[in-house]
Amino acid sequence: MSPALQFCGVTGQRVVRSASGVAESALARGLQGPLGARSATRMFPDAARESADGRMGQMYKEIVINADPSETRIAVLEDAKLVELFVEREEERRLVGDIYKGKVNAVLPGIQAAFLEVGLSRTAFLHSSDLLESIIDIEGFDIEEASSGPRRPKQDLNIQDHLKKGQEVMVQVIKEPIGQKGPKVTCRLSLPGRYLVLMPGLKHAGVSRKIVDREERQRLKKILTELRPNHAGIICRTAAEGRSRKELEADVEFLVGLWKEIEETSASNEAPALVHREMEMTTGLIRDLFTEDVGRLTIDSRAAYKQIVSYLKAFSPELKNRVKLYKGDGPIFDEYGIESEIEKTLERKVWLKKGGYLIIDQTEAMVAIDVNTGRFTGKKSQEDTIYKTNLEAAEEIARQLRLRDLGGIVVCDFIDMEDEGNKKAVLETFRSALRRDRARTKIFPISELGLIEMTRQRERDSLFHYFTDQCPCCGGSGQVLSLKTTALKTERTIRRIGAHSKEKLIQVKVHPDVATFLFERSTFLDQLEKEFGLRIDIREDPRMKRDDIRVYFPRLRKEVTEQFMP
Repeated sequence: MSPALQFCGVTGQRVVRSASGVAESALARGLQGPLGARSATRMFPDAARESADGRMGQMYKEIVINADPSETRIAVLEDAKLVELFVEREEERRLVGDIYKGKVNAVLPGIQAAFLEVGLSRTAFLHSSDLLESIIDIEGFDIEEASSGPRRPKQDLNIQDHLKKGQEVMVQVIKEPIGQKGPKVTCRLSLPGRYLVLMPGLKHAGVSRKIVDREERQRLKKILTELRPNHAGIICRTAAEGRSRKELEADVEFLVGLWKEIEETSASNEAPALVHREMEMTTGLIRDLFTEDVGRLTIDSRAAYKQIVSYLKAFSPELKNRVKLYKGDGPIFDEYGIESEIEKTLERKVWLKKGGYLIIDQTEAMVAIDVNTGRFTGKKSQEDTIYKTNLEAAEEIARQLRLRDLGGIVVCDFIDMEDEGNKKAVLETFRSALRRDRARTKIFPISELGLIEMTRQRERDSLFHYFTDQCPCCGGSGQVLSLKTTALKTERTIRRIGAHSKEKLIQVKVHPDVATFLFERSTFLDQLEKEFGLRIDIREDPRMKRDDIRVYFPRLRKEVTEQFMP
């Protein structure tokens, strides 16, 4: 077997070089279908970001996949309720997990950051805290240094001491481009396998804290110490629990082989260049999400079904009987009631079972969620009604954060409660529900105003922004000027023209709704014509925005709108 083609006994993946020279796995190539490579790390965060889904309770977990030629959608259901949705479109490949050989474009000490050219439409952002030299804790893992001596504390670095303009550096995308911002990258690379994560350049060894059995943790730590390759850190994912040394060793061999391929690709390409492409979505699902706690996986593509079953027969035979091919007549998401739930993710108002509701507003800076009792009046007391509404809202907010993929700063305005015990119960319910979220979250106590402030890891645009475009009329605000306001705006513009121009014929183009409003109140137009000696010609144009106006001088055949605006 050639060095460029290595087989991993655990994952069934082979490291191959694509036609473009980018290192990728054979499993990724085999399962990606028509969609091309997909960032599985973005969709299913690797061990450094794993959470406790499935281990926090005995709920029934199911995965439903709708694989169309132009779009693949993966729905995660807990007790038949949609809690997560992942979407991949043919022309919109995600970037998180991809590794680039970049060239430093600018170093900015004032913000301790650098911008790198990596071959994308926008430059990548690298903060000093994401340099390889920056010592950090890896959240969710007990980390030990392989080298002797005490572990160095986290320290602030001066980025100008480590990077210079024109320098070439290998980086990995950790956050998708959002809005006008380019992707965020890190120098601390991580290569996730089925059971382990390899971190080139580090000397860490760690075990997921979600493996709670003390003897098992010690066993895994001992194996990691023996298997850790030189010049690389390694950490155990939750899936490693109970796995044999042979299985873990095979995973290490595969990841080391993959890293060598990446190094070779980097050495043979000039910056900027893509040197490693993460797995596409379905492949990442098999690696990261389809574990023992998933009761069933249903897919409507026969080709993808056969590939998944074939893989599981060889490497996870205990899971192959859980994969089912959907044979229904209608769309699979209709059969499971998922399609209607997806439509609801675009709405601001979310109804609760007891009659209360949430209002969810996304802004550039944060997400604001308001809790209301709505139709729920309760039976005992006002405090009891509010308490029950807040409890239900806490569960639903946690679900909506996952389902809509809302990130950044989140402010939840719960209804004010007097009883301190009720406040603590609502907070604990919220925290418990958030433990099922794979994204990192940090939650603060209820404030005196009844607010709960929290942060949630943000790697990409929310589903709302992914599914929608900004409104061409309102620019995303959801509001346009009223007819009355637009009419008064038109009047003031005409007054400026009358006061500062000698033209006597004015043509004003407006939206049909505004034109009708003006015609119905033509008295003020007559007054303007009499006051300034003008002739005003109102024309309607359905192509215009409702709050827009255009002014022309017909004699000069010229638009003069900007000339007479304040």
